[in-house]
Amino acid sequence: MSNYLVAALYKFAAFPDFKDWQQPIFDLCTSENVKGTLLLAQEGINGTIAGPEAGIRKVLDYLHTIEPLSGFVHKESWAEDEPFLRMKVRLKKEIVTLGVEGIDPNRVVGTYVKPEDWNALISDPDTVVVDTRNDYEVAIGTFRGAVDPKTKSFREFPQWAEENKDLLKKPKVAMFCTGGIRCEKSTAFMKEQGYDEVYHLEGGILKYLEEVPEEESLWEGDCFVFDDRVSVRHGLAEGDYVMCRACRRPVSPEERNLPQYEEGVSCPHCINETTPEQKERFAERQKQIELAQKRGERHVGITKPPRAKSGGAEAS
Repeated sequence: MSNYLVAALYKFAAFPDFKDWQQPIFDLCTSENVKGTLLLAQEGINGTIAGPEAGIRKVLDYLHTIEPLSGFVHKESWAEDEPFLRMKVRLKKEIVTLGVEGIDPNRVVGTYVKPEDWNALISDPDTVVVDTRNDYEVAIGTFRGAVDPKTKSFREFPQWAEENKDLLKKPKVAMFCTGGIRCEKSTAFMKEQGYDEVYHLEGGILKYLEEVPEEESLWEGDCFVFDDRVSVRHGLAEGDYVMCRACRRPVSPEERNLPQYEEGVSCPHCINETTPEQKERFAERQKQIELAQKRGERHVGITKPPRAKSGGAEAS
């Protein structure tokens, strides 16, 4: 049986005193051995946490007692190994960064489409389907026929939409992301730009993979997730991808057989993106990780890579 319960959650809500909740939330998570990342901002909460089931339940119950956040919906899955190294509760300007002032999903947002109704919508010839995730996420899996904006970060989406109006001329625009939060912002943005029939997948890809039988699915490939599982498949089973510790991109079993892949040091995606000095540093880090594993410990000194950040803490 899997030992760690993973909970992905978000809610857009007016949360003016969000700074006051940073320490209490962190303290409770720490006391319950819950790890992951939660982002707090004036517009709400976003994040993914993992830990013992009793601890996760206690944290979720506590978050529901915070009036602006009460009623949030979360998604659950299980992991064999601990998905996160530490707990972080961060204060942000936005819980998912679009970078456009005045976009408020509490005021205007696209139409939610439940997973069981999604296939019919995206199969409609009057619908253009847009994947709002970043390029490295789309590369390992997406819905059949979806448009890939090839963005490096969610901040690039508004410019892509402005430059690709011809692609968006169909009567209906259907958008999706990992857990739903980016689509809250992107559909709100599209509505503000004058698009009328804008839809998004309620609960995101994760909810679709959880609820729609594989034999009926229009999803192809794996879904990237923002924790050590790296990817999940139908039924939210863990996939075969691993994370390159040098660039944080997902690496397939086939790519791990290529000469450009060296665990902890480089992969085919980043082999030419780092300097010899960085590779030497990564190699030393990998050595320390392996030594820690031999001692039965977990090495926590994994540094951030030299690449664009993703669109949020979404696993979600």
